[in-house]
Order: sequence, then structure tokens, then C-alpha cells
Amino acid sequence: MSEEVNMATIQLNGDKQNFILDKKDFKTGSKGFFGMGKMVTGGKKYQVQIQCVEIGSKPKEK
Repeated sequence: MSEEVNMATIQLNGDKQNFILDKKDFKTGSKGFFGMGKMVTGGKKYQVQIQCVEIGSKPKEK
């Protein structure tokens, strides 16, 4: 059985690129996904970071 791959597509100046997102437990306690990489568009290089935080996933303080 293959594991599902989480992916986000970024479109910048008409160019599209896929980035793989890994599950992430953030320092704040929230859960979600994170990905990063580089892409080239319009002859320029860009560093891309993608953060998807699940709203309400941070544990409640007592």
C-alpha cells in the first residue's frame, strides 16, 4: 500500500511548480504541513516556503 503524498502547487508569474508537504508538529503545539524549495520564473530564482496550520489543533492550556 502506498502512502498518500501531500502536495501544493505555486503559480508565480504564470509558471507553476509542485512542492511536497510533510506533516509537521509546530513548536507552538499546532499541527499541520510544511514544505519548501526553490523555483525559477521570469529568469529569477525564488525560495518558497509553504506552511499549512490546522486551525484549532493547538492544545488548550489548562
